[in-house]
Order: sequence, then structure tokens, then C-alpha cells
Amino acid sequence: MSPMKRTRRVDLVAVPSWMGRVKVQAGKAAERVGPMASNAREVAAHKVIDARIWAAPKLDQAAHSVEDQLAPRVSAFLTQAAQRVDPAPARSRKWPIIAMLCGLVAGAVGFVLYRNKNGSAWLSELKDHVKDTAADKTKWAGHKVESAGDRIDSTTDAASRKADEVSGKLS
Repeated sequence: MSPMKRTRRVDLVAVPSWMGRVKVQAGKAAERVGPMASNAREVAAHKVIDARIWAAPKLDQAAHSVEDQLAPRVSAFLTQAAQRVDPAPARSRKWPIIAMLCGLVAGAVGFVLYRNKNGSAWLSELKDHVKDTAADKTKWAGHKVESAGDRIDSTTDAASRKADEVSGKLS
């Protein structure tokens, strides 16, 4: 006999139940499917890369189409919607009252002149006063127009800055 004794190892698998048989069959199936799963993983990775290569130019083209065609339409639509939603400025009730008061003053002046034949001195004083009042009203209206112009300028500047920010974010 040789100094080294060789022993054989024999694995005996005893399947005592139905579950044990299923477990053994599943293990054998895993050994067979393992290489196929590895190959499928590699093929799927290549397909994902191919899909990304195809999709990148399509997405870029879609982005340019949105920027060039859809964005101006959406912007115009939103502008129109804002104009529709914005409440109309309240009508000033000062002008009808001023017109009515002017009519009353003219009527009173006419009445006084009719009753008082010597009302020419009073009439000249009234004309001077009306001229001063009209000059004041014109000056007031000019200030109102200037302040409205300043508000419009500030609003358009803010809108321009906002548009620049939005276009910067889209780029």
C-alpha cells in the first residue's frame, strides 16, 4: 500500500420529499441559466447604449422645435390670457363730475350776466380764474402721464429681465 491513502468522496443526495426534489431541480436549472443570464445582461447593456445613441439627436431636435415653434405660441397665448384676466382699470368718475360742475358754473355765469347787466368786470375775473384752473389741471395731467410712463418703463424692464432669465435657463 501506498503511504498516502486515497479516499473517494461520494455525495449522496437523498430526496426525502417533494420540496427537496424541486430544490435540486432548481439548482440544476440555475447552473444552466447562469451563463445565459450573463449573456443577456451584456446584450441588454449594448441595446441600452444603442437606444441612447438614437434618442440623443431626437431629443435635441425636439428641444429646438419647442424653442422655435412652440415657445412663441405659448408665450403669445399666456400674454393674451393675462390681458383677459387683468381687471379693467376702474373708470374715473372725476371727469363726469368735472364736466357737470363746469356746466353748472357756465349756467351760473350766464344767469348772473343775464341778471346783472354790469357783470363784465366779474366775468374777466372769472376768465382769469378758469385759465389758472385749466393750467393747473393740464400740469396735473402731465405729471400723471409721466408717472404712468415711468411705471410702464419699469414694468417692461422687469419683464425683459425675466425673459432673459427664462431664456438663460432654457439654453
